[in-house]
Amino acid sequence: MIVIVLEIKHLAIHNKTKQIVKDVSFTIEQGQWMALVGESGSGKSITAASIGGLLPSGVTLKGGSIIFKQEGYAPILGKDISYIFQDYRSAFTPFLTIGKQFDETIRTHSKLAKKDRTAAIFQALKAVNLPNERVYKSYASQLSGGQLQPSQLSGGQLQRAAIALALVMKPALIIADEPTTALDSVLAAEVLQLLHKLKEATGCAILFITHDLRHVRKYADRAAIMLAGEIVEENSIESLFHAPHHFYTKKLFNAIPSLQKTPDRLLDMQKKVLI
Repeated sequence: MIVIVLEIKHLAIHNKTKQIVKDVSFTIEQGQWMALVGESGSGKSITAASIGGLLPSGVTLKGGSIIFKQEGYAPILGKDISYIFQDYRSAFTPFLTIGKQFDETIRTHSKLAKKDRTAAIFQALKAVNLPNERVYKSYASQLSGGQLQPSQLSGGQLQRAAIALALVMKPALIIADEPTTALDSVLAAEVLQLLHKLKEATGCAILFITHDLRHVRKYADRAAIMLAGEIVEENSIESLFHAPHHFYTKKLFNAIPSLQKTPDRLLDMQKKVLI
């Protein structure tokens, strides 16, 4: 039986001067890795932000519907839906330990006793291959001499801690918005492999916001291609890569670096569409 975790219908989002997301519709099934792909300014991150009610000031949802688990109620951010952001440091308050912030999240969404919350935190950190006791007591950054000092953890460790925080309440949907952009290629591969492993273990769905088609091809089950605020093509990964239909999708794929050929330069398709 197919379970629909998220259904978006005819989404319309405006800023103060224009419409920036136009008639966007797609669904995500339980356990599915769905990629939303496009260049900067295509509307993919704004679409993702609208799902959790995180639109920035001056940007408003003007039309359409966002239906969670076919039940017509608003999902609880942090419990039903979790985000993993590009700036993984922003997931943590600098002046509280990692453990304290995990504990606050669990206390907000459950009635677990202190010892059970601590056990859940240690389990979540272990699941992302972090030394749980040390990370539990660490800070994302610290104030010393009036200045913010670097984290006690590496960038890769902080990103894995952010993934653990997103998963600690066992959400039905994780929205990963460019989660590896700030990491080098080795760490990025490790983080995505870890996210894939955790998806398989928990059965959660993932909405993956990216412009990197190599990651899309390796991890996603399905993808929607965005251009100038619209979805121009959506299909399974196999169908998209073997038989793309829209000219922009073809240009994206031709721009993928290859050892066999010199890739095409990706044109500024957004400007071309608006002319």
